Order: sequence, then structure tokens, then C-alpha cells
Amino acid sequence: MKLVLIRHGQSEWNAKNLFTGWIDVELSEKGKEEAKKAGKLLKEAEIFPNICYTSYLKRAIHTAQIALCELGWEHIDVLRSWKLNERHYGDWQGKNKNEVKEKYGEELFMAVRRGYDTPPPPIEESEPDFEERYPVDLKYANIGYHPKSESLKDTRERVIEYFYEEIVPSLLVYGDVMIAAHGNSLRALIMYLENIAPEDIHKIEIPTGTPIVYDLTKELKIKNKTIYNH
Repeated sequence: MKLVLIRHGQSEWNAKNLFTGWIDVELSEKGKEEAKKAGKLLKEAEIFPNICYTSYLKRAIHTAQIALCELGWEHIDVLRSWKLNERHYGDWQGKNKNEVKEKYGEELFMAVRRGYDTPPPPIEESEPDFEERYPVDLKYANIGYHPKSESLKDTRERVIEYFYEEIVPSLLVYGDVMIAAHGNSLRALIMYLENIAPEDIHKIEIPTGTPIVYDLTKELKIKNKTIYNH
């Protein structure tokens, strides 16, 4: 059975070098082309997933839609969960990455961005732009989880929970499964699948719009990993 992972294509805020997190921004034109290319690469490799999962964020949803369209495989079910969302970047959401690094220093910046258990500073309701950077969104009204920042460890907990709740059963029933999600939600899953230690997770960087395909045994052991580069 195959597990296909695709980080969403470049978003409009990726292009502006802004932290995005749970802010729901659209793909850039480059990102749409990356998603299309991902579909072409899967088609060339003759990989046709039987079910697809995405986050609640439209940059992942639209990446899946574009890739499946290019693959000519739009009939399959696509299920969405907030548990596959990008990590919540707290007070850093909507802020320029270079400016954040200058304000907080290289050590904390890298501990948050590439480390395991260091969250960014939480966003506070007293801040004047709180509603803009922490919008009230009805799709999260009933999930019972409203983070004001998350570490990779926090993100991993919800991703792996969902992996066993929904994705593993689908792998066992359908065989081939695709996930279109985000840099940190996919880093968390790869960390688990490849048994990567927290101190080594900083080495993992996932390019946008690039299919990563795992051939798995029924025991979820990796037989083969292939990265389909543009």
C-alpha cells in the first residue's frame, strides 16, 4: 500500500515571507502550478490514490483538488480535518519571518521553526490586531481545540491521533491514500513514520508541491520511499 504526502503549493503568504499557521490564505499562481505539477508527476508514476485527506485550510484543499484534476482522478472521496492543519504560529502569524528573527533572535527563532517542543509566543486578545490574526471562524466552533500557539510536539499529537483514527483504517481498506497538508503537519507525520528523534527533526525540510510516496507494509513499516521532484 502507498501513502502519498504532498505539502501544499506556495501560498500567497509564503511568497511574502509571512508566517501563516491557521490563517486561511490562498495558493499563489506559482503554488497552483506546483500543485498541477504534483498531479502530473503522480500520473507519470501511475500512482492513483483511492482516497484523499486534507486539512481545513484552503491552500491544502485546493492543492489536492488541482493535483487530482491533473491526475484525472477527481471522483475519489476527499475528507478534511483540522487535525491536519499547519501548526498554529501564535503571535507570529501574519508577521514577516525576517522581522520576527530580528526581534526574537536566531536561537529562539530556530528553536520554534525547526525544533520540537518550543512553541512561538501565544497571541493575546489584548493586541489591537487580534481579530485579524486570530479570526473567529465557524468551522472551528465545535472542535473543542482553540490553540493560541503550538509547538511541533503539539502538532504531532493531533496529527498522529488522526492518523490512527482515520488514515490507517483507510490504508488497510483502500490500499493507496493521499494526504495534502502542510510543512509542519507532514513533518510530524514523517517524524513518526521514519522514527526520527526530536533532536534530528530540524534536518527535515519538505518542499512545496512535491509528492513523497511511501510503500508500506500492513504493519506500517516502510519498504520504500520515493520523492518525485519537479
